[in-house]
Amino acid sequence: MTIVYDKLMALAVPPREQSYAAKDCMLYALGVGLGHDPMNEDELPFVYEKNLKVLPTMGTVLGSPGFWARERDTGIDWLKLVNGEQGITLHRPLSGASTVIGRVRIVEVIDKGAGKGALVLSERKVTDKATGEPVATVTQTTFCRADGGFGGPPRQAPEPHQLPARAPDAVCELGTRPEAALIYRLSGDLNPLHAEPEAARQAGYPRPIMHGLGTFGIAGHAVLKTMCGYDPTRLVSFACRFSAPVFPGETLRTEMWRDGNVVSFRARVIERDVIAANNGHAEVRV
Repeated sequence: MTIVYDKLMALAVPPREQSYAAKDCMLYALGVGLGHDPMNEDELPFVYEKNLKVLPTMGTVLGSPGFWARERDTGIDWLKLVNGEQGITLHRPLSGASTVIGRVRIVEVIDKGAGKGALVLSERKVTDKATGEPVATVTQTTFCRADGGFGGPPRQAPEPHQLPARAPDAVCELGTRPEAALIYRLSGDLNPLHAEPEAARQAGYPRPIMHGLGTFGIAGHAVLKTMCGYDPTRLVSFACRFSAPVFPGETLRTEMWRDGNVVSFRARVIERDVIAANNGHAEVRV
């Protein structure tokens, strides 16, 4: 398989209609680790239908087109791809039940060179089916590790958000459960890399890894808890670059810097002292 630049840029991904309800919101929250402590009343509204709150990062799984890199003729070696960067902008707080439509377009394809992989930048607009109003804009950079050198036109990858040089203003440690990826995948990402040991070995990992979007949600939980007082209406946007995999059962230490309404962050795996999510940028309502 080989990427053909013009063909991939013109890829037509059908719109995805999705209806979700309170159960889906609670399952997503459980998948990113809320509810570990049944006595924590700050987290309870996200995993219990009474006075339900919805995590803002759940917008990343709404209207998802599925595993389009494998299911459509893309030329991508899907076994070797990983989520490189992720972002979401909320145009309004997520409701606990709705029907939405997600529309995906390929924004750019960047050839990093033979042996260096390729980057596929995509954008998904999520709208309310009943009103047509925008709900969220989801951006993603997919790192196709085995697909560099296809001869794409020269393009420069976007520069990452730079973290402040000073010590973090706040830190939040959140553990993950060994079965975290198996729970998270029920929110829609069924890539066997996160469930099957053999698929993980074929991709070069010793065991199944956490979804990048799972790590994204855990870091989002840390920012929501620390900078927003668990008020989901205060988190406007959230984005980061993935720099290392997380194995379910590990602990993430999210370090945060606050400058006005901008929160910069990174998330470190404590057990291996590696940065899993870096160059994070969030916008919060003060």
